[in-house]
Amino acid sequence: MQTITTIGLDIAKSVFQVHGVDAAGQVIIRRQLKRRYVLAFFQKLPPCLIGIEACASSRIIGHVSSLYWAIPCG
Repeated sequence: MQTITTIGLDIAKSVFQVHGVDAAGQVIIRRQLKRRYVLAFFQKLPPCLIGIEACASSRIIGHVSSLYWAIPCG
C-alpha cells in the first residue's frame, strides 16, 4: 500500500470530501466522510500535509488535528 503524503479536505456542514495522494501525486484515497468520522479517520493515518479550505471551521479542525499528530504550518 502506498503512503498518503498529502490530503485535501473540503469541509462542509455535515459531509467532508477527502482526497489523498502519495509523493508521486497518485490518488490513494477519495472519500466522503460524515463530520463525526473525520477525527477517527485522521487518527489512523501517519502524519502528512493537510490542505483545508479557508473558513472559520478550518481553524478549529486544524487545532483539533494538531492535538493528535499534525504540525500546523501557517
